[in-house]
Amino acid sequence: MKHFEYLPSPMVCCKKIAFDIDDEKRIYNLVFTGGCNGNLKAIAKLCEGQQAEQIIVLLQGNTCGMRNTSCADQLTKAISSALN
Repeated sequence: MKHFEYLPSPMVCCKKIAFDIDDEKRIYNLVFTGGCNGNLKAIAKLCEGQQAEQIIVLLQGNTCGMRNTSCADQLTKAISSALN
């Protein structure tokens, strides 16, 4: 299992996204630092053990308020980085 840490850009409410990915490309131990605590903990629970590509399909392009991105969208960028 490999550990990854990602600093969202452009700026969103969370300041860091950390997770582990196994050889089958499943996500574990997802932690958002900062941001909307309850919502991001819920996203982390829903992503636990899920296929990386499926998370990307579900969350990519999600926006927050007037921003063209969100913490969930930034998670997809983090996962994409880990897969490359």
